[in-house]
Amino acid sequence: MPEQTPGFGTARPTLEAVAARAGVSRATVSRVVNGGAGVRATLVEKVYRAVDELGYVPNHAARTLVTRRNGAVAVIIAEPEFRIFSDPFFAQQIRGISRELTAHDSQLVLLWVEGQGDYERIGRYLGGGHVDGALAFSLHADDELPAIIGRMRVPCVFGGRPGAVYGPGVPYVDCDNRGGAREAVRHLVALGRRNIAHITGPLDQTSALDRTDGYRDVLPAAEAGLIGEGAFTEESGARAMAALLDRRPDLDAVFAANDLMAAGALRTLRERGLRVPEDVAVVGFDDMASVVGRTDPPLTTVRQDVEEMGRLMVRLLMRMLGAHGEDAAVPEPVITPTVLVRRVSG
Repeated sequence: MPEQTPGFGTARPTLEAVAARAGVSRATVSRVVNGGAGVRATLVEKVYRAVDELGYVPNHAARTLVTRRNGAVAVIIAEPEFRIFSDPFFAQQIRGISRELTAHDSQLVLLWVEGQGDYERIGRYLGGGHVDGALAFSLHADDELPAIIGRMRVPCVFGGRPGAVYGPGVPYVDCDNRGGAREAVRHLVALGRRNIAHITGPLDQTSALDRTDGYRDVLPAAEAGLIGEGAFTEESGARAMAALLDRRPDLDAVFAANDLMAAGALRTLRERGLRVPEDVAVVGFDDMASVVGRTDPPLTTVRQDVEEMGRLMVRLLMRMLGAHGEDAAVPEPVITPTVLVRRVSG
């Protein structure tokens, strides 16, 4: 009669039981289940067969003592909950991170910053040794997270180009924000547009600053009245577009620093009775399928591979975790390319 899988109230199979079933030593079983090398393939197969037959689950605390790893990574987003769950950018980045962590047999622990008190909570959590490392993104200029992460000596990869708040020599992954913005604005110029406005993101974030710099690279003499500040949300894009039209009713194009703000700008233009692209051409940034799939007309935008950027962040972190010693080199930053996707809006 086949052995039944243990249920509630039954004793969990032990390492010794697996060793007896496989006909190997306890030390061999320990090396196999903890990912150690130096075990013959035939013995590895026997151990895994015994593990499956007995329903053995490795003890996490014991495994941590052997491997010095928790099998968990903190993903810290310096935004409140409503932003994280309403902006598709975060969903895509977390999807890439989650898939890559799964490939490395590691668990994602999501943390975010709702208010000032959360910094202390996050610091306590990181300092408690619950995770092997951290991935942090959407930081603002006055953010406390880099200092907290540094104090806790937690290996970390940042999402976004480092600003002054990060300090020197930190590993990060970003896209070519400035180059993508330049391509967007050059495209509008090539269409014959002469009064090209820009809706920025929050200017305490490097991604927004870089996209604004890209706009100014192409239009260095652009008047201040052609620039409106948004907050990477659809409502802020709608408000900024309204303010720009009030100041400059002659504008004939707008480059919005993300797709959500571009969608808000399209809404305002429609409410004002202006045709897109005939009266005002619109270009966004990100190429978020959930946003561009509902814009009318379909949105011309700059594509960045957000999911791949999440994967790359994990790969850099795993490289850091695999390095040994104080002198282990910090991985070089990764800048991913962008591409202009031409649709109807501009």
